[in-house]
Amino acid sequence: MGIAALLLGSNEGDRVTYLDKAKEFIEIQAGSIIKKSSLWETAAWGITDQPNFINQALLVETILEPHLLLEKLLGIEELLGRKRIEKWGPRIIDIDILYYDNIIINENDLKIPHPFLPERRFTLIPLNEISPVWVHPILHKTVGKLLEECEDEGEVSVYKRE
Repeated sequence: MGIAALLLGSNEGDRVTYLDKAKEFIEIQAGSIIKKSSLWETAAWGITDQPNFINQALLVETILEPHLLLEKLLGIEELLGRKRIEKWGPRIIDIDILYYDNIIINENDLKIPHPFLPERRFTLIPLNEISPVWVHPILHKTVGKLLEECEDEGEVSVYKRE
């Protein structure tokens, strides 16, 4: 059994409904959601000229090893209608693995912890809400410390408390 931290995001269509459907499929296909952050409205990152996202961090208890978990999450995105057209472009659903226990994976198709985690307030703020003392296995800093040091100035505000 492992604990994975995931980040869900949507900036197209009924954003909250896409997040809710993704959580339902995660429970069925990937594992039990044991903790979830509030919903956060966030400015787009990377390509900034697009609608705001709603993001939510989850802690999921899973029996799936990381590669199989990724496969299930990509399948959920596809099931919900995600089309991969433009890197960092608009999307109806995005599900990222932020960390999986203290595992480090650096492969072409899977990088854990997520390589951009320390650079993204829209990821660190919801993650800090549910897992502030998790220690990044490469940088050896807590999520709280990473958030404190993060230079990203993208807007992040509570959309809905869970």
